[in-house]
Amino acid sequence: MTSALLDAAARGRLEVIDIEQVVLRGRLVLGFVLGGAREDAVVRGALHARAAELGLQIEVRSGEAEPPHRPGRSHVTVLATRLTPAAVAGIAGRIADLGANIDRIVRMARSPVTAVELEVSGVLPATLRAALAPQAASLGVDLAVQPAGLMRRAKRLVVMDVDSTLIQGEVIEMIAERAGCADQVAEVTAAAMRGELDFAEALRQRVALLAGLDVAMLEQVRTGIKLAPGARTLIRTLKRLDHRVGIVSGGFTQITDALAADLGLDYTAANTLEVRDGRLTGGLVGPLVDRAGKARALERFAADAGVALSQTVAIGDGANDLDMLALAGLGVAFNAKPIVRQAADTSVSHPYLDSVLFLLGISREEIEAADAADGGLATPAHEGV
Repeated sequence: MTSALLDAAARGRLEVIDIEQVVLRGRLVLGFVLGGAREDAVVRGALHARAAELGLQIEVRSGEAEPPHRPGRSHVTVLATRLTPAAVAGIAGRIADLGANIDRIVRMARSPVTAVELEVSGVLPATLRAALAPQAASLGVDLAVQPAGLMRRAKRLVVMDVDSTLIQGEVIEMIAERAGCADQVAEVTAAAMRGELDFAEALRQRVALLAGLDVAMLEQVRTGIKLAPGARTLIRTLKRLDHRVGIVSGGFTQITDALAADLGLDYTAANTLEVRDGRLTGGLVGPLVDRAGKARALERFAADAGVALSQTVAIGDGANDLDMLALAGLGVAFNAKPIVRQAADTSVSHPYLDSVLFLLGISREEIEAADAADGGLATPAHEGV
């Protein structure tokens, strides 16, 4: 069809200025912008005749070859477990209210969540983000706004929190169960994650409760850890794209080092439990990885990888991740506390960690195709071990 229509248009002295094609559920929409025609009536007649032969509906209009310049171009990614027409209408309506235009809409995924990406022009990304964030929250969808451009697919560094982000649950609570102080530790953890208690002090209080635990129990904790659904897919795909991946944790190197080795991560930073005579002393050794320490680790990783901070992505769920999320080019609140969701650039409110890939412009189809090319390495979207 493309060949036949352009062959008909070739009867005039034309140049192709723009061309776009979309196929949706077996229906084709094909558009050309052609400039320089002098025998306009001849070209129109030829196009209508060829369309009739092909059984196509056609519309030919004259106008300006190039639309007026529209400043500001953004990618708006919308995620939802169940994406409703009302949600899409609400987002589109708010974009229209700003005087912006949706130039293109592409589906990024249909499982385990539905993800669509809108290319928007006519308003600056920061203005668009400020307007759409409350709209998305009221509609019950996750939304991210990022500037368009070549840098979106440039080399990136992705750094994740560990507890309740990369893995399911809190490691210190798993250790506390074996030390017989789970209730006391959980109470302090909850207060710290809500931002009601200084993280460093909360960590010291919790670690002190672990004094006397046989260090061999940590191996039992390691073997019982479950990854967040989609974690391996996220990391595998990022590594294929030559991105660097790291973890920062207020947890412990006795757990995170083995986790990083298993997943093939590039960077890791965590606290270290003090061990004496095969038992935990209730203390820590080395520099403390707290809220500020996580941000410093992100800076250190980025410098080593040669990646600008604007090209980094940070993912976390708790108050101690706030500095890291603010420093990164894109801060993602993953199933996070309200204080974190409000502060982050975007939030993901379902359990699938690989949904972060859609925010980076990587579709589910691309992920599955890469897995198939590597010999069927794909794992289900609900992977968690």
